[in-house]
Amino acid sequence: MQNYCKTIGALAAASALAAGNATAFDIDYEMTAGYTSEYLWRGFNLGQDLVEAEMVAATEINGFALSAGAWYASFDEPTGLVAPNNNINANEFNLFAEVGYDMGFADLAVGYIYYYFPQSNHNQVVQGRYKAEQEVYFSIARDFGIVDASLTYYWLTSGTDNDGYTELSLSNSTELNHCLSLESGVDVGYQVEKGKFAHITAQVGLEYAFTDNASVTPFVAHSWSLSENGIYAGTRNQLVGGAMVSVSF
Repeated sequence: MQNYCKTIGALAAASALAAGNATAFDIDYEMTAGYTSEYLWRGFNLGQDLVEAEMVAATEINGFALSAGAWYASFDEPTGLVAPNNNINANEFNLFAEVGYDMGFADLAVGYIYYYFPQSNHNQVVQGRYKAEQEVYFSIARDFGIVDASLTYYWLTSGTDNDGYTELSLSNSTELNHCLSLESGVDVGYQVEKGKFAHITAQVGLEYAFTDNASVTPFVAHSWSLSENGIYAGTRNQLVGGAMVSVSF
């Protein structure tokens, strides 16, 4: 599952065969790793002390942006709502891929996420989630100059239900100098079938590029629950902090 600052998108290796000759495409890679005090996922606190690593690759073929990658995380997960301080170590592995196209007025994308949980415990059962799950999403995004906006609908294709989740994201990057940028954003989550807003999550980070292709970003974020008891059991307001290191090549 994604935390608030994890993006779905990167490119997978691609090649084409024309007239019997293989043509190689330029592929961009990015590796990220980081720590977050709490594991926030769509407004829900899934655990504490999240340590994560991600590898993504990206390319473009005939105007289509292709991306794929993998994400791995380790964290301390509560055994259940009745024992929130009795944590156990948990792990999660995600695979994801996306195809996007620039329509001129907006960027459209469709993607796929595979979630795998080596441990399936009470906390996941509370959310109705199991050892492995799959999700398809559809996204539209546009750069308005001052702010980048995107609207994404996620459809769970496995598990006991397929309740849709929609998220509106607004983000801004302000360059302070040649190696320092202020990154900020707001996410608003909405449960379509339930007809209820889930959360608002705001984040701000300071990205320092210490080389042309490497940066470190310390950040803080706060999530507000938008229902009395939360869309998910145990949802409440959360304040988190952490840092991410990113290298592209």
